[in-house]
Amino acid sequence: MKYTKMFTLLCSALLLNILLQQEVSAQITTKAGIKGGLNVSNLYLDDVSDENARIGTHIGLFANFSPAGALGFQTELLFSTKGSVAQYDGVINQEVKYNLSYLDLPVLAVFKVGETVEIHAGGYASYLLAANISYQGDLGNGSDDIDKDNLKSYDYGLALGVGINVGPVQIGARYNYGLVEIAESDNAKALLGNSKNSCAQLFAAFAFRGK
Repeated sequence: MKYTKMFTLLCSALLLNILLQQEVSAQITTKAGIKGGLNVSNLYLDDVSDENARIGTHIGLFANFSPAGALGFQTELLFSTKGSVAQYDGVINQEVKYNLSYLDLPVLAVFKVGETVEIHAGGYASYLLAANISYQGDLGNGSDDIDKDNLKSYDYGLALGVGINVGPVQIGARYNYGLVEIAESDNAKALLGNSKNSCAQLFAAFAFRGK
């Protein structure tokens, strides 16, 4: 957890420094709300691939702070499902899903492009909430919980996305690129190798408060 806290503090300090360099007299607009959407996640080794992707969801809260200018700041707290699907075909056909649930904390700079478009760039830190494997095929169907001690309890990485504002609603897409090898124990490393999280997101957000 010390790495997660350090990463979050560094991102927060960097963005806060950028904001403080803007005009002190600039009026700051704040808004907060809920957001959620679709996750298309994978566990990648050397290169990210769209093969074996797992479809999931994310949902949570966001807060946005925007001085009068092109640069703002946004942070979020999201429940997010990640993982991947392994398909074994041949003499034996079996599908195995690796199901991971995280609490994500993105910390993002917001660059305004015109009146409606925003570019979001920054990083995220995550805490592992739960993990299990589900399977179906010739060897049977079922699911088993994974002891969380076999996996890293934290994750962090880079985030880049775009949002389009339509009144209080924002729709957009984001990509999260994990930097942490998620396997912790020797057994997990034998199965997952140096796999890291990769997650593409489509989202809708609704601001219920602003000033």
